Amino acid sequence: MVGFYELQLILLVFSCLILLFLERHVSRRRDKEKDLHVVERLENGEPTPSRNSLVALTRQYLIVYAIVMGADWLQGPYVYSLYREQYGLPERMVAVLFVTGFMSAGFTAPLVGVWADQHGRKKLCLVFCLTYAFACCCITLPYLPVLLLGRVCGGISTSILYSAFESWLVSSAGTLAVPSADLSMIFGRATLVNGFVATGAGVASNQLVALTNSFVSPFIASGVLLLLAYLVIRASWGENFGGSGATTDTDLFQLRRLGQAWRIVRDDPMLLAIGLTQTCFEGSMYLFVFLWVPSLQEASPTFPTIALPLGYIFSSFMISMVLGSLLYSAVTTHSGGLTIHAKLSSLVCAVAALALATSVRSESERVRFWAFCAFEACVGMYYPVQGMLRGTLISNEHRATLSSLFRVPLNVFVVVSLMTGVSSARNAVLSASSLMLAFSALITAFVVVARADDHVSNEASLRPE
Repeated sequence: MVGFYELQLILLVFSCLILLFLERHVSRRRDKEKDLHVVERLENGEPTPSRNSLVALTRQYLIVYAIVMGADWLQGPYVYSLYREQYGLPERMVAVLFVTGFMSAGFTAPLVGVWADQHGRKKLCLVFCLTYAFACCCITLPYLPVLLLGRVCGGISTSILYSAFESWLVSSAGTLAVPSADLSMIFGRATLVNGFVATGAGVASNQLVALTNSFVSPFIASGVLLLLAYLVIRASWGENFGGSGATTDTDLFQLRRLGQAWRIVRDDPMLLAIGLTQTCFEGSMYLFVFLWVPSLQEASPTFPTIALPLGYIFSSFMISMVLGSLLYSAVTTHSGGLTIHAKLSSLVCAVAALALATSVRSESERVRFWAFCAFEACVGMYYPVQGMLRGTLISNEHRATLSSLFRVPLNVFVVVSLMTGVSSARNAVLSASSLMLAFSALITAFVVVARADDHVSNEASLRPE
C-alpha cells in the first residue's frame, strides 16, 4: 500500500511533468521570437552572442551545477538524523554543530568573495570541491572534534558554492555579450535542474540508507560526486576574474576591498534591500533545514513507532522547488526585466512568510507538510529572481565580494536563532522567520520595486542612439 508521503510525491511529480510539457511548448514559441530578434539585431549592426556559444555556456554551467548540487542535496535528508539518532548526540549539541557551520560561513563569506574576484572564480570552485569532499570525510567519523572540523569546512564550502559559481556564470555571460533574457533563462534552467537533482538525491539517499542501514552512506556518495565535479570544472571551465584580471595584492584579508564593497552597498538603497532579502530568506531557509524534521516528527501521531520516510519527504520538497522554478519561467517568458524581478522578489517573500506562519499555527502533520512544500516552491522562484537582481545591479568587479558580504548578517541571524533554543523555541524561530520575511517583502516593495523603473530609465538613456 502506498503511504501518504509516497502518494504526495507521485502527485507532485505528475503535476511537474504537466507543467514541463506546457513550458516546453511555450519555450519553442519563445525561441522562434528570439531568432527573429537576433536577425533584427544583426541587420541593425548590433552585437549578438553566437547561438553555439550560448548553448556551450549553458551546458558548461548546468553540468557542473547539477553535480555539485547533487552532492549537496544527498546530505540534506539525513544530517540531523545522523547526528541525533545514529551518533546519539543531544539536540543541543546538534544545534552547536549546525551553528559551527554557519559561523564558519559567516566569518569566511566576505573573504571568499574577495578571493574569487581577485584570484579567479574557477580556482575557488575547485577549492570548493576539495573542502566539501573533506567535510564529507569528517562527518563519517563519530568523534566530536572531527565533526566540528567537518562543519567548519562545510561552512567555507557553502560560502563558495553560493557566490563563486554564480559569479563565474554572470561574468562569462558578460564576456559573451549574453542578453539579460538569456541569462534569466540560464538561471531558471539552473533552478529547474537543481530541483530535479535534489529530488533524485532525496530518493537516492533514502535507498542508500535502506540498503546500508546507515545514515553515513549518502555522505560517502556525496564525496564521490564532488571529486567528479573537480575533474569536470578543471577540464571544461575557463577562468574569469573581477575587474581587469588577476592581482598580486598581498593583503590576505583584503580589508581595503571589503571597505569599498561596504561603501557601495551603504550608498545604494536597492543593494541594501537586496542584502536584507538575502539575509531574511536564506536565513529562514537554513533554519528550515534544521527544523523541518523535528517539526514533522512532532506533529506525526505515529512517530517514533513508525519512522517518517525522510528521503521521500525531502524529494517532495525538491519537486515543489521545481514547480516554483517552472512558475518563474512562465512569469518571465514575455517580461523578464528588472521591474518584474523586483515585484517577484517581494511576492516570493510574502508567500514564504505565509507558509511558515501556517506551519506554526497548525498542529496537523499534513498541513505542515503542504506548508513546507509551499515554502520550497518559493525557494524555487527565489534563486533565479535574486540571481537576476544581483546580476543586473552589481558590477562585475565586486560581484562575488558583495554577494558574500550579504551572507555575513545572514549567518549571524541563523546562529542567533539556533542558539536561542531548540525544541522549546522551534515555533518561535519559525514565527520570527515569518515576520522577517514579511518585513523583507515590504522593504523590497517600497525600495526595489519603486526604484526599478528609474534604474531602467537611466540605463536606457545612457545607451547610444
